[in-house]
Amino acid sequence: MSSKHSGKPAISVCQSDFDLLSALADAFHAHNPSVAEELLAELDRARVIDDDAFPSTIARIGSTLRYSADTGDKRLATLVLPKYADISKGYVSILTPIGVALLGLSPGQSIEWISPHGDRHTLTVENVGQIDSNQPGFTSAS
Repeated sequence: MSSKHSGKPAISVCQSDFDLLSALADAFHAHNPSVAEELLAELDRARVIDDDAFPSTIARIGSTLRYSADTGDKRLATLVLPKYADISKGYVSILTPIGVALLGLSPGQSIEWISPHGDRHTLTVENVGQIDSNQPGFTSAS
């Protein structure tokens, strides 16, 4: 499946994440319009899948991803709601540029990401796993 948006990879999001993130992006727009607009653009191009049928190998709120950058760096990150973000624990807010970039990707997919310093990088997802859905704040259902 190819993307119609400037060479970006095809992405999928589950219905509950789509609903929550759409509302969060609208609310976040006054605080950081560029991130909110990027998130809305990603949601606009995403294929939305029912939660019950959503594969565990696609990055969503609560997913822990192992990814590499074209710099050779390898990182582990868990996508979380903003109030649970804690970079020292690897908890990355879904409302950050890197959180938006990783949303909806699956292993083997790559996406271009621009760092806060304006450097252009390619991120490649190596693995996606889901965390305990009972942990508050890490899923759209919490």
